[in-house]
Amino acid sequence: MPRWLSIVGIGEDGIDGLSPAARGLIGAAEIVFGGRRHLGLAASLVRGAARPWPSPFDGAADEVLRHRGRQICVLASGDPFHFGVGAVLAQHIDPREMIVLPAPSAFSLAAARLGWSLPHTTLLSAHGRSLDLLRPHLQPGAHLLVLTSDDDGPNALARLLTEIGFGASPLTVLEAIGGPRERIRTTTATDFNFDAVETLNIVGIEVQAAREARIITRSAGLTDELFEHDGQITKREVRAITLSSLAPRRGELLWDIGAGAGSVAIEWLLSDPAFMRAVAIEQRADRAARISRNAAALGVPYLQIVEGTAPSALTELPVPDAVFIGGGADANVLDAAARTLRPGGRLAANAVTLETEALLLARHAALGGELTRITIARAEPVGEKTGWRSAMPITQWLWTKP
Repeated sequence: MPRWLSIVGIGEDGIDGLSPAARGLIGAAEIVFGGRRHLGLAASLVRGAARPWPSPFDGAADEVLRHRGRQICVLASGDPFHFGVGAVLAQHIDPREMIVLPAPSAFSLAAARLGWSLPHTTLLSAHGRSLDLLRPHLQPGAHLLVLTSDDDGPNALARLLTEIGFGASPLTVLEAIGGPRERIRTTTATDFNFDAVETLNIVGIEVQAAREARIITRSAGLTDELFEHDGQITKREVRAITLSSLAPRRGELLWDIGAGAGSVAIEWLLSDPAFMRAVAIEQRADRAARISRNAAALGVPYLQIVEGTAPSALTELPVPDAVFIGGGADANVLDAAARTLRPGGRLAANAVTLETEALLLARHAALGGELTRITIARAEPVGEKTGWRSAMPITQWLWTKP
C-alpha cells in the first residue's frame, strides 16, 4: 500500500530539532497541513502549498482525505499520537498509508525538566476540555502533567485546586517548552499570581490535600455526602453492591434508568474515566439538572443525561452493555431494557416496594438470574444509648441476557 501521508512532529525548536528524514518529507510534500504556528516554524522547508487547518477542526480529516494519493504532509505538535492529530487521522486512514516521525511530546519534555518518571505520572489534556476531568486524579501524593488551553489555563487550574482543598499543591508552569522562549516557574495553587503566561504551556501538579479536600476515592460506594441529592439516591452500601453486580468492563455503556442523583452512572464512569460511557435517564427536570452538577463535581462531566420517561425515552439511545433500574421499574421498562440489551449484557434492578419486588420475583421465575436481599443497619442513638436502625431492605434481581 503506498504511503502517501507523512505526519511529522515538530517542537518549539522548529526545524533545528527535525531529523534529515523529517525535513525531506516536508520538502517533498505537494501540500503541507498544520496549525499556523507549525507552518510558520517549518516555512523555510515547505515547497508545496501550505494549508492551515480548517475551522472548526472537525473537518480536518476530510480535508486531508480529499487529497488521498498525492504526497501530503501533516505537521503536528511533538508526538502526533499523544493527544495529537495523528490519533484523529488514524481513525480514517490505514496506518500502512502513513509515515509518522514523532518528536518529543510536551509530556516527555516536562517530565525531563522536573525529573518525574512518566510511567508514574498521570498525563492529562485540558485543551478544549473541562477542567473537571482532573478531579478523579487528584489523589494525595500523585504527580500530574496537564496540557492547558491558553494563557489563563494555569490560573483556572489553580483556582479549581484551591476551591476543592488542594491549594497547597505545588504547581510548575512550563511555557514554550523545548524552544528558545522556554520558561519554568513554580508556586502553589493558593499563591498562584503569574502574569503574561505563554499560550503554549503545560502544568506539573504535585498533589497535596487538606483535611477537607474533596478526594474521590478509588473504590465503589462513594460516601453519599459527595452527591447533591433530595433523598432519591442509591445509598453507598447498596450502590457498591449494585456496581459489583453490573460488573463494568472497559469501554462499556450503561443505561441508568430512573437515575435520581445519577450516583450509579457516575460511579460506573469513574471505574475507568477515559473509556467508560453512561446515559442517565431521569424524568424530572430538577433531578436531571442535579445529575449534571454531580457529574461535573465528581469529574465525569461527559455523562449523557436524557430527560424523559422510560420506556419512551430509551428508543433513540445506543445499545447498552448493562442496564440499571433503580427507580420507576415496571413491566414495560423491564421489557424494553431486556429487549435492547446486547447478548451477554447485564441487567440489575433494585426494588424497595412490595409491588416492584413481586415484579422482579416473577421475572426471576420466568427468566432466571440471581435474586439478592440487601439489608443494611446502622448504629444510631437510642435515648442515651446506641442501637441498630435498619434501612428499608432492597431486593435486587440480576440477569445476564443469553
